[in-house]
Amino acid sequence: MRPDGTRVKGLTPIVQALPYIMPKRFDAQNWASDYVDEEVIKTYIRDKRREGRSVTHMSVLAAAYYKAALENPKMNYFVMNRKIYRRNHFCFSFVILKTRADGTPDETTLKVFLEPEDTVFTISRKVRELVERNQCAAHNNNTDRFANLAFSIPGLARLVFGAAYHLDLHGLLPRKIIDLSPFHTSLFITNLASINTRFIFHHCYEFGTTSVFLCMGKPVPVPGAPAGTRKKQLPLGVVMDERIATGIEYSRFFAAFERYLGRPELLETRLDGAREPVTAVCE
Repeated sequence: MRPDGTRVKGLTPIVQALPYIMPKRFDAQNWASDYVDEEVIKTYIRDKRREGRSVTHMSVLAAAYYKAALENPKMNYFVMNRKIYRRNHFCFSFVILKTRADGTPDETTLKVFLEPEDTVFTISRKVRELVERNQCAAHNNNTDRFANLAFSIPGLARLVFGAAYHLDLHGLLPRKIIDLSPFHTSLFITNLASINTRFIFHHCYEFGTTSVFLCMGKPVPVPGAPAGTRKKQLPLGVVMDERIATGIEYSRFFAAFERYLGRPELLETRLDGAREPVTAVCE
């Protein structure tokens, strides 16, 4: 038993064999590109802002992914030490830019934990509050402080990260460290559109438990669109660990993911589909 997941039992022989055939995450990486209707998302974000609600591309993407993952639980599996685990929570990591006191750009990595009762609005709020707390040039989050400590003494970083890697292999890495690590995550998202850059296929890290890495690129014109139109699509580069799910399971997941991105209004209620409890009113 790991602090972040439970070993999956009853798998077919071929599925159990895959982590032995492909023991490293980079052995098992598959790449896929997808294109989302940017006009649908932009229109939805604009309409919500008129209602006084703050929604971003990041929150829509994360909400659609999480809702589809709740319907397709294997997307929250991960492989560690040739064993397949079911993660006992859902989170996603992402990088933000901030500016140091001397004006030079800097980066920090954040991680947001989601719950089944979340909606696109609560996810947007969680992301916004986390970014605001970490945007300050003088502020270092716990992950930054841990990294600064590890590099403060020559040779300590190799010892710290080497120990963490081997403890993680055997399920002994403390939950507090796992919660700090952006590499122990259900999903890693990078938004290259925010720096006006095309999408890439970003590798899944061997350290940690990231099974899917999703990259948003800058919107591009829709091929074959009528002359004079400005219709655009949002390109996504997806890299996934093929050991956690079969091809048909990935296919079902991405069909649901695309459906929710095409109808973001479906993300406004609890993402697990459960109804809110009805409170009795006494007269």
